[in-house]
Amino acid sequence: MATTHKKVIVRKMDRDSVNGYVGAVFISDGKLELMNTAGNVVAIELHEVKGVYFVREFGDSESLTRKTFTSRPRVEGLWVRLRFRDNEIIEGMMPNDLLHEGSEGFSIIPPDTRSNTQRIFVPRAALAEMTVIGVIGDKKSGSRGRRPEDTLQVPMFT
Repeated sequence: MATTHKKVIVRKMDRDSVNGYVGAVFISDGKLELMNTAGNVVAIELHEVKGVYFVREFGDSESLTRKTFTSRPRVEGLWVRLRFRDNEIIEGMMPNDLLHEGSEGFSIIPPDTRSNTQRIFVPRAALAEMTVIGVIGDKKSGSRGRRPEDTLQVPMFT
């Protein structure tokens, strides 16, 4: 495993969870590799995983206090709503560049950034539906600024 380890709580589809550490690359051959808190390397089939919760501390719960945004998010990216196979719904933000996302799943930032959960990796197999609610753009290049002059248009009222 890699030298940098992140604290994670892996929630499985059967409602079981595993605490441990993952490296930078934690998915290989359709399996999630993590080192549990006892120091053993564990491989979990990706289709059994509901989510990999990157947490600050193990003692706190990985369950989110807020699963949806109360207002329009301020961070730029894609505002998405994920519906899991068990009908649980979570909203989050993900990068607008989908090239950063792997074929195995998606990483989202949950609505409450002050909670114990900093980021969630969700395997594609765990999802029943994914909806893009909005595209939040860069404030500098957003549509609120002045439109550029159209040089091809003939002026009518000068």
